[in-house]
Amino acid sequence: MAPTRTAAPGDLLTQVAGARQTGALMVGGHPGGTVYVLEGRVIYAESSAAPGVGELLTSSGRLAGRTWQNALDLGTSTARVGRLLVEQGHLTQGELELCVLGATYDAAYFVLADRSAPTEFVPGATHWLGPVVHIDAIAVDREVRRRIGLLDEICPNPLIDVSPVIPVTRPPRERVTLTAPQWELLVQADGQRTPADLAQLLGRAGYAIIQELRRMAAAGLIELPEQRKKESPEFVRLPHPRGVAVPIAREAVPVVAGPEPVARHPPPADPPPGENNAGQNRLPRLARRKPGAKLPKEFAGESPPVHQGTDEVLLKRIRTALRALR
Repeated sequence: MAPTRTAAPGDLLTQVAGARQTGALMVGGHPGGTVYVLEGRVIYAESSAAPGVGELLTSSGRLAGRTWQNALDLGTSTARVGRLLVEQGHLTQGELELCVLGATYDAAYFVLADRSAPTEFVPGATHWLGPVVHIDAIAVDREVRRRIGLLDEICPNPLIDVSPVIPVTRPPRERVTLTAPQWELLVQADGQRTPADLAQLLGRAGYAIIQELRRMAAAGLIELPEQRKKESPEFVRLPHPRGVAVPIAREAVPVVAGPEPVARHPPPADPPPGENNAGQNRLPRLARRKPGAKLPKEFAGESPPVHQGTDEVLLKRIRTALRALR
């Protein structure tokens, strides 16, 4: 069966659920994602903007990274990763179900929020985690609409959900009160991390991160995406390392000083390249001289003065006196 395409992900999900089909609802756009359906009921959802089950379990410390990777290696091909974690005693069935429920509702918001995103349904596709929970598709779509309404009440700006988080340089008022999650976000926001990056870094649900970011935007603690300057450079100019000369071409520029313009003198020409020179502005090196060899006549200059007859008797007396002091 060829994939079915539609412009409304929520409507297509309802149609698939009504027909009790099995497959994957793939939604494009940014961020997009996939909703997996088994006989008309949602079993899992994933999106690049929301941490998956593996990220939540390992970031929180509930599972070691090696344990999760072993489960993936053994159960991915047979879609039994979740069942292996329970059978081997790493998780209880209740812990796994709660984690999958949270990850599914979290990702479903990013997958189904954009009603005009391009969508296709691929029949027969399954997820490697396996069926852990079975959720009514209508309940999932209803929860997505509820979350959209809650965010719009806080700050109706969906660009905050996908744009890099940039804290303001100066708070809008003298005293600011922050919650613990908001403090973590401000500490980790470096002007380049998106809400999805922060969710992955902190091991928190993507929707919870967006809720806090919208509250912070409403309080004026982070910059709104439409207020950012478009002409600002997207790169940072690094200073030249020390010891590296950068030639600058200059021309004579007339300077008005009184009735007649006075021209600036151009800089002196570059010195001629010497032996083993690496740059244009480096001075030529002198040729190496063997130890003990005399300098050339042009560099020797005047010879040092010669001391006239020294008093040898006086020197002997000084030497004798020094020995007596020992």
